[in-house]
Amino acid sequence: MRRGAPGALWRAAVVAALLCGIGLLPWLSRTDPALTVLEARSAERDPAPEVLAAIRGELGLDAGPVHLLGRWLGGLLHGDAGHSWISGGAVLPAVTTALGASLLLMAAALAVAAVTAAAVCARTLRLGARRALTGRRTGGAAAMLAALPEFLTASVLATVVGVQLGWLPALGWYGPRWLVLPALAIGLPTGALLGRMLDDALPGAFAEPWARAAAARGIPGRRIARHALRRCLPGLLPNLGLFVVGLTGGAVAVEQIFDIPGLGRLTLDAAIAQDLPVLQTGTLALVALAAAVSGLARLAGRALLGPALRDGALVTLHRPDAPDRSRLPLVHGALLLGVIILGLARDPFALDTAARLRAPSWAHPFGTDALGRDLLARVGHGALTTLALALAVSAAALLAGVALGLAPRLSRALVDTANAVPPVLAGLLVTGVTGGGPATPALAVAAVAWAPLAAHTSALLRQELATTHLAATRALGAGRAHVLRRALLPAVLPPVTRHALLRLPSVALALASLGFLGLGAGPPSPEWGLLLAENHPYAERAPWAVLAPAAMLAVLGALAVTASGGVRWPWLDRGGRASSAAREEAR
Repeated sequence: MRRGAPGALWRAAVVAALLCGIGLLPWLSRTDPALTVLEARSAERDPAPEVLAAIRGELGLDAGPVHLLGRWLGGLLHGDAGHSWISGGAVLPAVTTALGASLLLMAAALAVAAVTAAAVCARTLRLGARRALTGRRTGGAAAMLAALPEFLTASVLATVVGVQLGWLPALGWYGPRWLVLPALAIGLPTGALLGRMLDDALPGAFAEPWARAAAARGIPGRRIARHALRRCLPGLLPNLGLFVVGLTGGAVAVEQIFDIPGLGRLTLDAAIAQDLPVLQTGTLALVALAAAVSGLARLAGRALLGPALRDGALVTLHRPDAPDRSRLPLVHGALLLGVIILGLARDPFALDTAARLRAPSWAHPFGTDALGRDLLARVGHGALTTLALALAVSAAALLAGVALGLAPRLSRALVDTANAVPPVLAGLLVTGVTGGGPATPALAVAAVAWAPLAAHTSALLRQELATTHLAATRALGAGRAHVLRRALLPAVLPPVTRHALLRLPSVALALASLGFLGLGAGPPSPEWGLLLAENHPYAERAPWAVLAPAAMLAVLGALAVTASGGVRWPWLDRGGRASSAAREEAR
């Protein structure tokens, strides 16, 4: 009990800091809260001084943010989260209803993600030990699927399956049939990413002595594969928990496209309108969900590997083998570089109203947008800013995630809280503190992008600390620095780096999407996310307008996953080579 008290206090302090930051949002953004509320209630009403004064008196804005936060917290103790500043309705029933819709959507999306992840890993599970010996990586198509924006996938499904074919309803929230398309839109990219992470860990499990001994004794491959899954899942459970929270509060675009009254959409609308009671209650619900899911993930990990973790009887999943020398990264990189070079030779801002929404041709290989601008030029010029900023943010997130993940007691509460904050809300908070500007999207995405990497690092660290070779290394008198450099980092850093590469396309999209919302560089900037958002209304009439930037994101995803095959620990010591030779002799 005493051991868990500091962790509970630290978690409470982190959540309190987040809620205080949200409570200060109208004042940090240097806007008049009364004017924002009036515009949200009725944009046509005249903002006369007496009207604004009446709103301030009604909401108690003159008392200041501390009084408002104290009043809201006091009401929570009695089961009352207050009333919406916009609609006047009770907040708690509205948040509870929205949370129920989001949880239902999340459950269906997780089912789709599980099937997708199983399809991605099917070849590895079928080949088993033979796949572990070759060390070949698969999943380029999965990476391209994971790189596609959710709102683009949702729009295609709604337009093609829902409207043109009429197989399933594309709008509304009235029953199980209305759940299928949004679940597919969210679950397919999520399952592709989870499947790639699992496919990356499975060869290490198949290379362990128990798997080789089981195969030598003639135990069926399906049974060995089932135990290999059990061996690898604990390292992914924390990230699976993060996906649960992210799917609940972060599926804003999908909820808007399919008109789903979910918590993500409710929280976003409240953040834009600065409806503090709804925003604070929705965020608190997401934080509570994150804490609950994180606890369940830890319990599930103990159930799968509990005795081995307690006794220090695990075998490391790290295999210091030679990197994958596939030429696919060169192919994908050359394709991406070629598009950029061709685009840079053209003017991305030249308007030609007579050539609006032209199909691809020799004059315009990617077609034109609604203003007649050449899409190849805009994709090429937008790549410079989009990719450079995405790489910088991904590198910063990787460093922060590994550093904090190596201190799990410190980072656990931070991970749960950061994951509960949608990127748009993070962008609004960063804008309030910094005053906005081109750096706002980078700061906002970096503020939350490290959380999955930290969770992955902590999970791998926990398993590596329970390995027999680490106990032997310590028994031989190795110090902490030697253990960290020669044992822990070689086991943790390569898979987490590959994880960061898999998330590179989504980071690029999140950066540009925040810019489109006015939290950074806006139109006419040719960033890829802006291109997708600007041309999205014309997707049915001119599909090439969204397919061009989406295809480049897919190529970026394929490049990231194929390049990740070459990620390994650069300082492979003699012990690593000796262990590889020993495994060869054991075969």
